[in-house]
Amino acid sequence: MSASPTKDSAQDEDLAPLPGGDGGPPIDFATFVLSLSATCMIQLGEIESPDASIDVAGARNTIEILQVLDRKTRGNLSGEEERVLTLVLGDLRQRYLAKTAK
Repeated sequence: MSASPTKDSAQDEDLAPLPGGDGGPPIDFATFVLSLSATCMIQLGEIESPDASIDVAGARNTIEILQVLDRKTRGNLSGEEERVLTLVLGDLRQRYLAKTAK
């Protein structure tokens, strides 16, 4: 009798490290949220980027993605992950409102 792969083992294969990386640890949820936050800060012009101009619509979309993550992951995050997401969302919302109020 052969064992069939479980859902978890199939998911583990999907999460296997990709070749060609820099040897750093894999991206976790908090790193993902902080990456989206940095993208939004660039879109709002809060962080300088040689390639980017202010993109308020893009910033709004990025904030909405984070809001979807907040709703869909509620109750499934560690305390630290929840704190990071809550703080990032609050900060980005304030910055977005300040930028669009001008």
